[in-house]
Amino acid sequence: MSAPYRISRRIDIDAGHRIMTHGSKCRHIHGHRYGIEAVCEAASLHHDGEQTDMVLDFGFLKEEMLRAVDEPCDHGFIAALADMELLTMFAPPGRDIAEWLAALEIQVREKGEAVTTDTRMKTKLCVVPFQPTAECLARHWYVKLSGPVRERSGGAARLVLVRVFETPNCAAEYGE
Repeated sequence: MSAPYRISRRIDIDAGHRIMTHGSKCRHIHGHRYGIEAVCEAASLHHDGEQTDMVLDFGFLKEEMLRAVDEPCDHGFIAALADMELLTMFAPPGRDIAEWLAALEIQVREKGEAVTTDTRMKTKLCVVPFQPTAECLARHWYVKLSGPVRERSGGAARLVLVRVFETPNCAAEYGE
């Protein structure tokens, strides 16, 4: 059951990706102007402090979205760990590719993603353990934002939905 108070915040990022198993044009390297919307709810508003009469300060939500989404992905490339052909293109020259890939895999296993600019052209690369579809990105960012929303609201608010617009007309969402 949803709580009576809801807020949402949206940020936009530019990022490239490809869906390696797609049967059509999305298997090619391309990019999007992603819109990411986070929806939070609370049963009641804060009664004191700097968030008085708020579910969660919009500025707090923006800070967490910038940290979880914008910082690792904006103006970068989001790649699946399983997409070895693509990742090989990003491998830095002079490095042992197998060692570089193994280091990325360890980070993905430990942190849920590996973010690096240690790439062929110093391009920002975010490696994830899934194909970077809008659906999987929505779930990934939901998981990354849930804890910080709870913490920044003192436990009063919870993240209920992350919606990812891959284009102005196409969106996927993940939430409760």
